[in-house]
Amino acid sequence: MRKSSPSTARRDSLRQLPSVDRLLLAPAVQSLNLDLPHHMQVELAREVLAAARADITTGKCAPSLDELAQGMQSAAARLSLPSLRPVINATGVILHTNLGRAPLSQAAIQAMVSVSAGYSNLEFDLAGGARGSRYTHLVTALTALSGAEDALAVNNNAAAIFLVLSALAAGKEVIVSRGEAVEIGGGFRIPDVLAQSGARLVEVGTTNRTYVEDFTQAITPATAAVLRVHSSNFRVVGFTHEPDLAELVGKAQQHSIPVIYDLGSGSLLDTAAFGLHQEPTVQETLAAGCAVVSFSGDKLLGGPQAGLIVGQGNLIDTMKRHPLARALRLDKATLAGLEATLAHYRKQEALSHVPVWRMIAARPDRLKRRARAWQRAITAAHGHLLRTDVVSGESAIGGGALPGETLPAWVLRFSSAARSSDWLAKQLRASNPPLVVRIEEDTVVLDPRTVLPEQDKAVTRALTTLST
Repeated sequence: MRKSSPSTARRDSLRQLPSVDRLLLAPAVQSLNLDLPHHMQVELAREVLAAARADITTGKCAPSLDELAQGMQSAAARLSLPSLRPVINATGVILHTNLGRAPLSQAAIQAMVSVSAGYSNLEFDLAGGARGSRYTHLVTALTALSGAEDALAVNNNAAAIFLVLSALAAGKEVIVSRGEAVEIGGGFRIPDVLAQSGARLVEVGTTNRTYVEDFTQAITPATAAVLRVHSSNFRVVGFTHEPDLAELVGKAQQHSIPVIYDLGSGSLLDTAAFGLHQEPTVQETLAAGCAVVSFSGDKLLGGPQAGLIVGQGNLIDTMKRHPLARALRLDKATLAGLEATLAHYRKQEALSHVPVWRMIAARPDRLKRRARAWQRAITAAHGHLLRTDVVSGESAIGGGALPGETLPAWVLRFSSAARSSDWLAKQLRASNPPLVVRIEEDTVVLDPRTVLPEQDKAVTRALTTLST
């Protein structure tokens, strides 16, 4: 008897698949008692059948009705889970943009929950019993920490620089070094932001070398500001030059031109103290004479997402009165989280309480002990099925901060002769909570630096229950 061709076998398998209606009426599906509207059950059935057809085209056999029912049950279970949920970050990237950047301190979390649970004095003056301003909640802390005259916060740093330019430079010229007219991610391009704000871009210098004279020669009666953009997520190396900030500020002030500095990630602490490239701090930038400085709340500050603006009082006041300020303003929960985060800096406890700085300052020997504990657990559970070791590695800052900078680390590596590392990583992402790892040279890598200590038990559980 002639054997059927693979294509014929696939067609036969496809014909064996039930219709959507037949699948929904099958006893195996009826017994699930899915607590879902009919139209959602139809969508689940279509999803499961589409997956089955895809499997058949790759050479797999047609699933039975019981297997299809199991698929529907799994799909229904996934529907009950929120789309946005916590994960464990074992990638070693501290400010992982895709994983939400900075984890918050316990004080920040409690502050956000507390003001969200009921009413608050968001825009109410408790002393006078009259309407207040939401901006007042951060001003004292931000001005005390930075040395600025006034402060303002909006929903991210892109919004911050957009508001600054819209309020201070609409219809006028803004001078930018050609090497800083950059795209910093997500299609956010400085020239486009300038255009949207109504300001006119005046590029000076070259991509790799710009001097103070390039700026001063470009100043005209139409000049509203000089804009500096810190290279927080890129580096220009080699034959380069950029003007000294204090000198540039001095020259601009001679023409009554404010210097605006987009610090990007921003920092209130000296990164060089941890063996990293020295980032200009917010305090240093203002001390150099910059009129306005903007930076992110959820990067090196270690708070919730926000764009923080500090600087001269008259300029900040102009921004507060601009219509965009209302469109970009922060909600009460974010304000509470920021205030609590800034309190750690005022109390000089950021290194012990702000997770980002705890991770940056983590001692390698402690990281090694945690990696060894994970190794013992996974070896006890899976024995010879996995090859494991603890080796030296590198953690990254990430999140558009300190590009190319790494911290020495100890990491757990493991691999399987029977399973690919991609398959193992996918299984870990399916755990609860999902465990996100990195893959290097077809080896699964877990970096304890970015795993919160209270998550170690969940990591151990995910590793020991891993299907190998």
